[in-house]
Amino acid sequence: MVNELLVVGAMLHLLGGLVLGTLVHQDASLRGSDRATELGAATLALGLVFAVGYYLRRERVGDLPPDAERHRAPFADRGWDLLRSLLLIVAAFLAATAVVGLGMSALIGAGILARETLEYRVVASVFQFVGFGLAVAGYLAITGEWDLLQVKRPSLRGIGLIAVGVLVLVGAQLVIARLLTAFSVEVAQNQVVVTGQRDPRYFLYMIPVAILLVGPFEELVFRGGVQGILRRTWGPSVAIALSSVLFGVVHWVALTGGGGSRVPYVTVAAVLGLVLGYLYERTRNLVVPAVVHGLYNTVLFGAQYLSATGMG
Repeated sequence: MVNELLVVGAMLHLLGGLVLGTLVHQDASLRGSDRATELGAATLALGLVFAVGYYLRRERVGDLPPDAERHRAPFADRGWDLLRSLLLIVAAFLAATAVVGLGMSALIGAGILARETLEYRVVASVFQFVGFGLAVAGYLAITGEWDLLQVKRPSLRGIGLIAVGVLVLVGAQLVIARLLTAFSVEVAQNQVVVTGQRDPRYFLYMIPVAILLVGPFEELVFRGGVQGILRRTWGPSVAIALSSVLFGVVHWVALTGGGGSRVPYVTVAAVLGLVLGYLYERTRNLVVPAVVHGLYNTVLFGAQYLSATGMG
């Protein structure tokens, strides 16, 4: 129990540093300070110092003896793992906000980028998913749970599952879209799609981002992190279901439109998450759902580009 509290304490200090660093940076920017980036980074560093302190204290206390093997994990253990998974998601989005805010300000200040340009939006997307990766890396460094990171070269069976997974996701997307249209259900749009409809070139830029960053880092958070954490005490089936629901819910903030139109989109995302979760459970290889996710997004971006340019 002592180690559990120390881990949660370290995570809370890390999250606090991210939140305060972002707020300090924004406040300094609004006040016209020319040292906004330095102030934000210094505040974030303070949170990191406290987080490292908790981690070192954990090493001093040492790991507690493992409990006797049980067929069903107690409620307290399941509660801790659920809390860990939720904190990891929060950390991912806070880290993304901090990296985007500090990184974009630095690039704009250096004259490399200008606001509200196509390049600005693409680089902001890149920074967002880098933030996801940093959050998971921080969690693994604090907890030492590196076994959650199941990454290896796909076998022939894995490659076959990748192909099947992409076909299943694209097919499911088409079927669900036709059903929603047939029943006249209004569905919200992702902000990425809205941006691409204004400038179709954005879809082309997002294809490599989807393959190299979106797929790998979203799967790192939700399948490698959340599903991996929940699997230990909730079992694989519940872990897939819970991580998929959470995967769908977090898309809410990226949507445009009223709440009623967002629910169908979130539900579809959760259903697609079930497929990705199943693939990860079958292979225990994060590369498989990451590649499937990236290729699936690539197909969607390609279709959106053809539609926006009148070629499809």
